[in-house]
Amino acid sequence: MSTPGVERVLITGASSGIGAATARLLARGGATVGLVGRRPDRLREVLDECAAHSPDSRMWVDDLGDLDRAAAIAVEAWDAFGALDALINNAAAPMVRHVTRLTPEEVERTVRVNFLSPVRMTLAVLPRMLARGRGVIVNVGSMGARLGIAREAAYCASKFALAGWSEAMAVDLADTGVRVRLVQPGPIDTDIWDRPGEERAVYDGPKEPPATVAQGILAAMGSDRFEHYVPDLKAVVTGKEADVDAYLAAAAEMARVAGGSLP
Repeated sequence: MSTPGVERVLITGASSGIGAATARLLARGGATVGLVGRRPDRLREVLDECAAHSPDSRMWVDDLGDLDRAAAIAVEAWDAFGALDALINNAAAPMVRHVTRLTPEEVERTVRVNFLSPVRMTLAVLPRMLARGRGVIVNVGSMGARLGIAREAAYCASKFALAGWSEAMAVDLADTGVRVRLVQPGPIDTDIWDRPGEERAVYDGPKEPPATVAQGILAAMGSDRFEHYVPDLKAVVTGKEADVDAYLAAAAEMARVAGGSLP
């Protein structure tokens, strides 16, 4: 599967899950991919798979919580590939913690990785995309970008911020040739659900494979629509917006049943 005009792509959070699946799909379609992740062994495995189809692909091992480094990687990738047709901001730090047990440091770390690093990477390459008159910024959000989720106040705050940033940026760039796409994954079967030191997520239902979101990201890059739910759970968001109090009551009851509504 390929997207016309998207030949050089930088993907964050590429060592596993959605990022790895997206990198593989793009490489099989002939795109040169830049992979960013924290885990060198796993990132190397993904790169080797991609390089079998796209030999000029490269990787950057870094922690995007370092915002200066995040911006520098975006520029390095642009220079290494000669340009970037797309930046896919996919890296995310989960944080499952009841709000009464959250520390300021945990909130700040979550916001740095999930919101501020996409901002810094986007602003680093945006002038170059504007000078070329084309490019795609894909921000991978979450259902937690539109719904408040029990025990995930820090995570939801970071993703709500990313959604608002994406919407306003899409308006500002409407006539420039640089497109913004927001992909909102539902529950996806990745290692984000099993993080040492965090509390158990309230949701314990079925999960989609990462490949489903990878296909959705490629479809979004070729689409005229701004926002894409993968799988399509937009009706849940629409229902919440119609009666937010009913949603909050139902979400609190779900947390209570799961045993985690109180400290």
